[in-house]
Amino acid sequence: MMGFPMARRLCEAGCAVSVWNRSQTKAERLLPFGARVADTPADAVAQVDTVITLLENGAVVEDVLFAQGAAQALRPGTLVVDMSSIQPRQAREHAARLQAQGVHHLDAPVSGGTVGAEQGTLAIMAGGAIADFERVQPLLELLGRPTHVGPHGAGQLAKLANQMIVGITIGAVAEALLLCEKGGADMAKVKQAISGGFADSRILQVHGQRMVERDFTKRAAITVQLKDMRNALATAGEIGFEAPITGLFEQLFAQATEHGLGDLDHSALFVELAQRNGMR
Repeated sequence: MMGFPMARRLCEAGCAVSVWNRSQTKAERLLPFGARVADTPADAVAQVDTVITLLENGAVVEDVLFAQGAAQALRPGTLVVDMSSIQPRQAREHAARLQAQGVHHLDAPVSGGTVGAEQGTLAIMAGGAIADFERVQPLLELLGRPTHVGPHGAGQLAKLANQMIVGITIGAVAEALLLCEKGGADMAKVKQAISGGFADSRILQVHGQRMVERDFTKRAAITVQLKDMRNALATAGEIGFEAPITGLFEQLFAQATEHGLGDLDHSALFVELAQRNGMR
């Protein structure tokens, strides 16, 4: 959902792009835009200066890089930009393994959803050496607004912060709107009334509208939001930080998944909270 529009933007900007996906038909959608479809990860990365990975989780990133032969095929000096959302610890481990063979690494997860990917307006949070960030900055600017936030793993920390705020705010908006509806107010009018006030946010405008319309078509799945909350809690545990609010929302997203909502948009936490209150 994210990789295709991002790769398409790189093609349309005139970059020479080689692509690989475990489902080759998905990669072949980029053929009309000038991309070369590779048969293996190693084939995709063998002759390039910059590699971008955008994968489901840290285990998948490790598998593609180190088990499927991509890392072994990289030339010394190549820069790997991992735009997946994974744990900071995993990003640091990947960076160290690549550096041992003379390959550079940035963790640079993104926020902005499919709309941001299509429009080239993603927020890009990069961790790693500043020289590597500056080297790839013009490329990243084709995809959005890159910001260097610190050493290896810092990009993933910033993404965890982003996802904590997103997940918690989705819950706040859903609960508040449902309270209003349960009490007899017009939910759409309430959203309109508080827009522009202190409670306004992009979550209220975008996800709140999805709640008003009951449109929970997947843009970013509940299962992915749950993964991010769990990554945040795992990282908090590693550094001795207590995150009770994130812990509460991890439970709520987990229960939504258990109740069959996992493949809906993360704004469908609204449905979980509605069902708890006997509302539809």
